[in-house]
Formats: sequence, structure tokens, C-alpha cells
Amino acid sequence: MRKSEAEGLIEQAYAAWDAEEWQRAADLYERVLAHFPDVRPSAAWWYDAALGHKFLRNWDKAYELGVQAAARAPRGEGDPAFWNLGIAATIRREWAVARDAWAGFGIEIPDGEGEIEGRFGHACVRLDTGGEREVVWIERLCPTRGRVVNVPVTGGRRYGEVVLHDGQPNGERVVDGSTYPVFDELLLFEPSDLPTLQVTVAAGEPADLEALTALFAAHDFGAEPASGLTVHCACCSEGTLHKEPRTAHEGAQRVCLAAPEEDARRLLELWAGEKAIGRSWSGLEIMG
Repeated sequence: MRKSEAEGLIEQAYAAWDAEEWQRAADLYERVLAHFPDVRPSAAWWYDAALGHKFLRNWDKAYELGVQAAARAPRGEGDPAFWNLGIAATIRREWAVARDAWAGFGIEIPDGEGEIEGRFGHACVRLDTGGEREVVWIERLCPTRGRVVNVPVTGGRRYGEVVLHDGQPNGERVVDGSTYPVFDELLLFEPSDLPTLQVTVAAGEPADLEALTALFAAHDFGAEPASGLTVHCACCSEGTLHKEPRTAHEGAQRVCLAAPEEDARRLLELWAGEKAIGRSWSGLEIMG
């Protein structure tokens, strides 16, 4: 391939990229890279080709091209080639490559081999299931994975599942002066086998409901008032929302649970029996 022909293909790739024709753009970049893998601008071409396949959710190609892009990127400087490779490697469970990619980006990863189980703080993820969207809280296990710590109301989604999210925040939540990013989900990484239930509880005082949520949490299950759910338009959800900390209240109310039904009944009975007056429950239903 002559240099002039390569320049023409790159111009076509730029035009395809601007038109969001990701497959065509990636194909054009690859045609040029097959002949000019290491010329001065090739690092950007490798990156764009890999990114195009990320947009297409073609993770095998995003990984293959991402390895090449990262090999030509400066380490420890936050280069996005490493981040995108970290995502693709995580999806393929190529843990050694993922660990090296995060280190190349400049992130300190817990020592060890295999799956990364770190403590990267809390964030939010916008679940996307068949067009239904719900923002939930997660405990981050690595730069791109987090365990859901809410009881989702979206059908098919569950407390305790591990989701894989994008690296660019798309909104933020502010709680008690602390700001948390909202990431978009890329895929469900590990499902949870905990069913979602709802129950009506009567709490004599706020501390009673707090005791219920703490009891379920102590058994690695979820419990939270259904009243905690708020609905926002897409524009607001993708902006900055100031959230008031959830406060328990007394009285009859619906509570969402994440636990096997038998365990849920046992814990509800235990909770109600801890006080002679002021605690009761009824109407336990399996929601999904």
C-alpha cells in the first residue's frame, strides 16, 4: 500500500467516525495498520479502531486491537488506551492483562493474581435492561466492576449481582457533600441468585426499620423501604442530583427484600419477635 493510498483511507476513516459508522471506521483503520503499524500517528489509529469495536460491543476485537493500542501508549499517564483495554480484558477474564492495563493507566491494584477483588469505594451504575433504566448503588471491586447493593425494582435485576460499567461518568449524585459518579452499565458480569421480594412491615419507631435492614445485611441479604425509589427524567438522571440520606420512619410500609423466601420469613419472624409491641409483617410476595 502506498502512503498516498493510506492517507486517503485514513480520511475515509475520519469521515466514518464522524458519522458514527464504527464498523466501517475500524475496518479502514485496520487496512492501513496492516501496512503501517508503527508510523508516528499509528497509536491513535490503533486506539480508535479498538474504541470503535468497544462501541460495537465486539469485545474480542476491542481486546485484540486494544493490546496493540496500549503497547504504543505512555504508561502511568492516564492514557485511555489502557482503560479500554482494562475493560475488554476484564470482560474476557484475562486477569493478568487487566491488572497490567490498570497499572499502565496509573491505578494501584491489590497484589495477587486472577480476579480483582478490591475496595474502590461506592458509585452508582445506570442499569439498562431492555430499555428499562434504573440507577443503583454499587461497591466497586475494580475500576470497571461493582456489586449492586440496592434491591433493584427492574425486572430481572437483583441485589448482589456484579455489573461491568463504562469508565466515563454520565451524571453524578451528591450525598452529604460527597459526590459519586454515575456510570452506564456495559453488561451484567455475574448474576445473583437472590430473588426479590416485597413485604409490608409495621414499625413502631424508625429504629425498628433500621434494625430490620441491619439484620438482613448481617446475613448478606438486602432490605430497604420501597419509598426510597424516586423517578427522574433522563435529562435529570444524567445530570447532578443532590440526594438526601435515606431516613427510616415508623408506621406501615412496603419493604423490598433480597433473600431466599425461607430465609426472609425466618428473619422477619426473628425481627418481629425481638419486641413484644411495635413490629409486625404481612403479605410477603416474590417479585422476581
